[in-house]
Amino acid sequence: MIDVDLIQQCADPRLEVAVVQQFVAEMNAPDHLTIRVFQGEKMILVPAPKSVEEAVETTKQWVDKANVRVGLTQYPAGLGIADPSEIGLELFDTCENLRLGTELFGKVLRIAGERGEEGEASGFEMAVKAYFTGWFEGEQVFYAEKPEPTRASEAVPVQAEVSPACADAARDSAVQSDPNLAGIRIDPSVLCRPTNN
Repeated sequence: MIDVDLIQQCADPRLEVAVVQQFVAEMNAPDHLTIRVFQGEKMILVPAPKSVEEAVETTKQWVDKANVRVGLTQYPAGLGIADPSEIGLELFDTCENLRLGTELFGKVLRIAGERGEEGEASGFEMAVKAYFTGWFEGEQVFYAEKPEPTRASEAVPVQAEVSPACADAARDSAVQSDPNLAGIRIDPSVLCRPTNN
């Protein structure tokens, strides 16, 4: 199991330690030099690299021709690069791979959790599958927009006309937010109703 200190130092802090441990376990990569190459459903066996440099060279050879997953988090090596020459040693650095992989998985987990429906597989299981395949609900999940923290369906308050006396009462109650300084224990602003013309 991956070390807790390493998780706290390198992983996306928005994910709990237990979630990161479970995610890395699901990726089932023996070490930080692990490379898996997929063409469609078929896995292509590539020689196990003996050094980071060898791992980078192997990745560069395959990244334009196949889906290449690397490191402990099985990060998609071609994601966000225009040319294989952009692939560097950082993909095989344990800390950097953990950071990249958990940030991407966290995004996928939030998307799966937001769109998942009651009775389906857990958000975590859906996210692992989506991370592994790169697809969720017919969409390339790595390029999907990040979920918004608020929902668009929330009601927008209507501007109403408020009497000057009610406005003064609301302002006075806001100023008296410290309970030790409050004089009146009733907020008179709640007694006022906005008037709509």
